Order: sequence, then C-alpha cells, then structure tokens
Amino acid sequence: MYKKTKLKNNFPLILVPQKDSKSLTLLVIYKVGSRYENIKIHHGVSHFIEHLMFKGTKKRPTTLDISKELDGIGAEFNAYTSKDHTGYYIKASADKLEIACDILSDMLGNSLFKPDEIGREKGVIIEEIKMYEDQPIYYAEMLFESLVYKGSVLGEDIAGTEQSIKKMTRKNIIDYFNSYYEPNNGVIIVAGKINKNSINVLSKYFTQIKKPAKQPFKQEFIKFSSTQKEPRILLHYKNTKQVHLALGFPAYSYSHPDLYALQVLSIILGGNMSSRLFINVRERQGLCYYIKSQADIYEDTGNLMIRSGLDINKINQAITIIMGELRKIRDKGITNEEIKKAKDFLKGRLILQLEESHYLADFYGRQHILTNKILTPEQKIKKIFAVTNPQLKKVAKDIIKIDKLNLAMISPFKNKKEFIKLLKI
Repeated sequence: MYKKTKLKNNFPLILVPQKDSKSLTLLVIYKVGSRYENIKIHHGVSHFIEHLMFKGTKKRPTTLDISKELDGIGAEFNAYTSKDHTGYYIKASADKLEIACDILSDMLGNSLFKPDEIGREKGVIIEEIKMYEDQPIYYAEMLFESLVYKGSVLGEDIAGTEQSIKKMTRKNIIDYFNSYYEPNNGVIIVAGKINKNSINVLSKYFTQIKKPAKQPFKQEFIKFSSTQKEPRILLHYKNTKQVHLALGFPAYSYSHPDLYALQVLSIILGGNMSSRLFINVRERQGLCYYIKSQADIYEDTGNLMIRSGLDINKINQAITIIMGELRKIRDKGITNEEIKKAKDFLKGRLILQLEESHYLADFYGRQHILTNKILTPEQKIKKIFAVTNPQLKKVAKDIIKIDKLNLAMISPFKNKKEFIKLLKI
C-alpha cells in the first residue's frame, strides 16, 4: 500500500513500497508541459528546460560532474517532457537513495542555465526535431494530433520548431522555469525498497527546494473542446517506400466515466496481436508490418488513434479494410469472448509493467499530478472488469463518427481527393 504525505515546503511525497525489491526509483513530476506554453514566446521551452537540467548546478558545474556521479553508482537516469507534465528520475540500488536525492534535488533546485550551455543545447534540440521528422512512425502521430487538436496548443510539437528554438532567450527560459517549477506544482515519488529512514532522507534534500521569489506569469492551460464537423486529411509529402498512416477520432479525458470502456475497445480493435486490425490487415492480407490502435488521454480530452505502416501499392485496399473494421465494431458490436480477452490482456500488461519500479512510480505520480486522486492497481483492474458490452457499444457509437475522423499520412501522395472517397463509416 502506498503512503502519501507532504514535506515542510508543501512538496507532495508518495512512497510505494515494493516487496523483495533491492532497488528503487526516485521520480519527480511537475505539472507543466508543452500545452502550458505561449506559442509566440515559449514554443518548446518545457522540453528545453528538461535538457538544461542536466547541464550543471552550483555544486556540480558541468554535465560530466552529474553523469560521472550517477554512473559511479550504476544508476539509470533520464527525463521526459509530455504535453501536460514533465518528469525526472533516477533508478538505483536502494542503499543509494541519499546520493540520488542529493543529485536530483540539486538539479531541480540549483541548475545554472548557463548562456553557453543554452547556445550549445539549441543545436542539440534542433537535431532532435529533425530526427523525429525523419522517422515517419513517430512523425505521423504528431501530424495526427495537429489535426485532432487543430487550433490548440495541444496540437503543437512538444519540442517546438527550429525557428522557435533559435529565438529562445535565457530570460524566456528562466521566467518559465520560475513560473512552474515549485513544490506545490510537483510531486516526488519513491517506488521500490523503502525503509523507516527514507522520509528523513527525502526531507533533508527536497525541503531545500523553495518556491521561486518571482513567478512571472503562471497560468493554467486552455481546455480543449472539439468543434470538428467534417473529416480532416493531412498529406505530408515524403518520398517513402511505405505509407505511414495515423487515423482516428477525438475521445475521452482522464475523468470521463467511459474511459475504461474506451481502453477495452482500443485493445479489441488493434491493441495486440490477436486484435481485429492486426489479424485482418496484417495476417490475412499482408498489407503491413505493424498496425495498432491506442487511446491517448489528457486531463481534459483524448483521442483514439490507429497507426500503421502500409504497402504503398495497396493503400486504398488497406484504408478500405480499416474503415470496414471501424464500421463493424460500431454497428455490429463485440462478442463477450473478445471483451474477456481484452480485459485479461489489460490486467496482465498492467501487472507486468508494475513489477518495474520506474513504471510503478510513474503509475502513482501521473495519477496524482493529472487527476489529483490515486487508484491502486487493484482498483484500476476492478474498473476495467466492470466494463459492460452495452457500455462498449455506446462508446463505439459515440466516438466512431465520420464528421470527427482525422487522417494524417506520410507518403509520396499529394491528392486528398482520392482518399476522401475511401473514408466511409
């Protein structure tokens, strides 16, 4: 059972003991990501700050000083930026908790943001942007979200653009950091081997992180509400030998009562190797190497997306089959056997993931930061198994609508008209 408390500086703390573990993960999540940015001034700054956290502190002036110390204890360490939160973690042997706390609290509380490091890191981030643009399997998903969340910051690339990174100033970065990186806007999670002294160690280091004296412009994100009334198609020209497709619909938020039904529906549609799309598009027709569906969820909205890399010479056939499967699952329903298998799959995957302390820490921390309440794995599984067949029918009819359909494709094709006629559900 987890324990939730607060440090003296109001930094929330969640302790998740893991039986028989000899290691632990220290994870700090802040409720800030790219959707909090002013695109004209700060596009990409959330991700930029994540990079700069590893570039030196007062106590450890260089990247090498930080990495050498972490490598010296055999730790795994990294960070990530999403659209609605940013996380930093160190995974290490349980007896190295104090070193992990010392280093991570130092990075989060005393990073220098040196001008020369900012200048160098601009080049690194620009290359990262180019790298993802050159990987259609990832870039198609970005293009899809730009369609679904058209007109919202939520539809913008997390890393920013080459132009926005080039014009980013140190003041932009410091002001943004001071606006969101404070104890009240974050949570510390430790998952793994925990002892009676763990809270004292965490308190010793993380109570040193104070609320910034000046918070220039802290603001909440603008909630998204879809106004889409017709299908949207985005064709990104690239001379590829395979069509990379992302197709789907706006869907549900973390707090929606039908969220778990959406997750079950996604698994049945294309969430594993026995799903409808995998069997009918890959196994029976041989039109692709990969195809999957996924439900991507945010605090106020979400989407249901199908991704695939498809045979360029049979793209019309592939889209027709995908649309047919969407129509079948909406209009003809789902068998009870499919529902049971999907529930068992979700349960099994969750149990396997949570054996890793990193996933366990993220499981608890993300819930706290995005929903302000926590369900245990057992409670989550109970909600999954409470999903009914009528509920799934309702969700399928609610989401799978032609006027809400979005299709993004990376391919040599330029004419939208030839694909519009295939979008029939």
